[in-house]
Amino acid sequence: MKIISIQNNLGIPKYRQIISSIEKAIEDEKLKKDERLPSINKVCLEFSLSRDTVLQAYEELKKRGIIYAILGKGYYVKSTEIRIKQRIFLLFDELNIFKEDLYNSFLENIGKNVQVDIFFHHFNLPVFKKLINDSNGNYTKYIIMPTNLVGAASIIKTLPVNEVYILDQTNWELETFPAVFQNHEKDIYDALLKGKNKLFKYKKLILIFPGFREPLGMKEGFDKFCIDFSIECEIITDFANQEIKTGEVYIIPNDRDLVFVIEKSKLQNLKLGKDFGIISYNESPLKKVVENGITTISTDFRAMGKIMAAMILDGKRNQIENKCSLIMRNSL
Repeated sequence: MKIISIQNNLGIPKYRQIISSIEKAIEDEKLKKDERLPSINKVCLEFSLSRDTVLQAYEELKKRGIIYAILGKGYYVKSTEIRIKQRIFLLFDELNIFKEDLYNSFLENIGKNVQVDIFFHHFNLPVFKKLINDSNGNYTKYIIMPTNLVGAASIIKTLPVNEVYILDQTNWELETFPAVFQNHEKDIYDALLKGKNKLFKYKKLILIFPGFREPLGMKEGFDKFCIDFSIECEIITDFANQEIKTGEVYIIPNDRDLVFVIEKSKLQNLKLGKDFGIISYNESPLKKVVENGITTISTDFRAMGKIMAAMILDGKRNQIENKCSLIMRNSL
């Protein structure tokens, strides 16, 4: 039974003709799940093709999840779902309400006939490495959140270079890869600058910065703002056992610390927005109503997902800085 058909002078690359032939064979049920494809050598000899041409076709089908390889035996049909044109490996650091918005926006904008598999590394380098190693060669695109993991760049560079995209955070080691990212140093500086008239009414700025998950640029932008405007400031790694003093403003990247600060203020009978201030990171519906409104510094996570989807669909390889804004509310 003939599976593959190649014609000359069609204007269609030979590897694309191989892919189309196999897709049609699956559609016509000439090839069924777990059935073996013609060997690479057989196709090469029959159609006078280079091994690279046949391998390129088989590898693309493998990345789309349509076929799989058994070392020393050949290629077999893995799935009869030939409508899937792209399989995307999406590696997040963690799932929270902000990343959920990003993920949903990406799915809404990536279009049909695309399979997106999402994974989480939870800021754990060995997990990060294993997930990338296990996925290598099995997807058409790889979207990675490297966060601030030391050594992440060298692991990412083991993936096919033209199929990798960086999301949310990037650095100089990854500057050759297309990305949609936050510029944390610039974002916090610009946000504080926008709110400086209110901030100048307070005595001291305090950044709660544990330093494990938080981007280093956030700390650097905070330091720069305080130096440039001669504002008394402090960076603390933990709010536990901290007493809030009148005239302080807390800048809080982590929502767990946000809860701790609000709880402590109630124990001390301090009024938020009057006795002390809060600027939280990352907008959420809840922050619009908690304590009559929490001021936030936030990027637009839905825009980030939309931009990344458009970049992949258009085949572009840009580095795009996602917009960030200060949303003023009664906590400041």
